Amino acid sequence: MHQYGVREVEKLLRLPRSTIHSLVKAGFVSPARGPRNTFLFSFQDLIVLRTAQALAAAKVPAKRITRSLKDLRRHLPGDMPLSGLSIGAVGDRVVVKEGAGRWQADSGQYLLAFDGDPADGSLSVIERARAAAASAEDWFDRGHGLEGEDAEAARHAYERAVASDPVHLDAHINLGRLLHETGRLADAERVYRNAIAVCGSDPVLLYNLGVLLEDMGRKNEAMEAYERALHRDPRLADCHYNLALLCEELNKPKQAIRHMAQYRRLAGSKSD
Repeated sequence: MHQYGVREVEKLLRLPRSTIHSLVKAGFVSPARGPRNTFLFSFQDLIVLRTAQALAAAKVPAKRITRSLKDLRRHLPGDMPLSGLSIGAVGDRVVVKEGAGRWQADSGQYLLAFDGDPADGSLSVIERARAAAASAEDWFDRGHGLEGEDAEAARHAYERAVASDPVHLDAHINLGRLLHETGRLADAERVYRNAIAVCGSDPVLLYNLGVLLEDMGRKNEAMEAYERALHRDPRLADCHYNLALLCEELNKPKQAIRHMAQYRRLAGSKSD
């Protein structure tokens, strides 16, 4: 399972380091420890921290965020993990569902809402803060509309989309592509690899990573990415084409012929 350092959490959630450390100190999340005793957060930790990020986006002061989450954590049963609860919003109240019972955890203006099934220990988050920033989909749509006008603003919008929803696949894809197109190759690779870790081996992500690695001169790694993409979706015609040319360049004529034949078959079927 992929784990995230403090720097990655800062970038993904746009949450100040001081707030991250305060949330850990308050006991709301309990990250593992890595080399030199550094924090390593799980994906579930990100979900919890993202709730704090929603409050931060609503311009709630960091101290209030910490206090609000600390108060909520203090009221949680000590013998049940956070993932075993369903926490939701009813009107202006934060309520906790424990089995068949519900109890109020907080009566603040800002709402935290989680959807989960205590029976299977699952936990997911839906932010419902009244003054919360635009949803991930809103930020994604904004970024898509800005690409032809202002690449930097589009990049910022896609980053906000990912911060709001770390598993928003299209936002990851568009952000990586935009960084690639604007020459920020190392940043694009980081986005793609993080997206693969969070969202899984999506064929488009792998294909885009292959194109990027090829442009970076890392031919063998590019070939591996293309092959992984085709393993996930053998009908990616452009991936067959790129791989055919790359195989020819790397003196793999049999593979080049096979992938070019696949490309022509798939491209011909699209035109029929």
